[in-house]
Amino acid sequence: MKMIANVDNNWAIGLKDSLLVNIPADMKRFREITSGHTVVLGRKTLAGFPNGLPLKNRRNIILSTRSDYEVRGAEVVHNKEELFELLREIDSDDIYVIGGGSVYKMLEPYCDTAYITKVDYSYQADTYFPNLEKLENWELVDEGEEQTCFSMIYYFQEYRNKSPKKL
Repeated sequence: MKMIANVDNNWAIGLKDSLLVNIPADMKRFREITSGHTVVLGRKTLAGFPNGLPLKNRRNIILSTRSDYEVRGAEVVHNKEELFELLREIDSDDIYVIGGGSVYKMLEPYCDTAYITKVDYSYQADTYFPNLEKLENWELVDEGEEQTCFSMIYYFQEYRNKSPKKL
């Protein structure tokens, strides 16, 4: 299982249920990496998508504690046990965790790879990705060259978990 996120210098990912920044090359990379795969996300993350609709060309699994929550074109689970039961049926290399903060935190120990777009800036935020630089199991294995979008500097990074837990 893998995670993919855009983070700032403080590993922040959002403010008031919205992304901190929209970088076209990052969005393109996200589509290329996740297209044709299973994505796992929370209800609030889905609400932030265009028209609140599931992502095309992907199997969308939405985690929501609301028992009456349904989404056309997606599978909804209501707790960690239901989610894990469903995920065990899927090849772990086919699963991408795409947010939000609580979903990343819950599934981080089970992920083996994290694709990070690291923005060299510190934004005001209320939602954070686990700081992989401070977690002993995670190591930076690849960092692309410096990229820019207008005056914003960012890097594509890849982290590996040396000992992910089994679902």
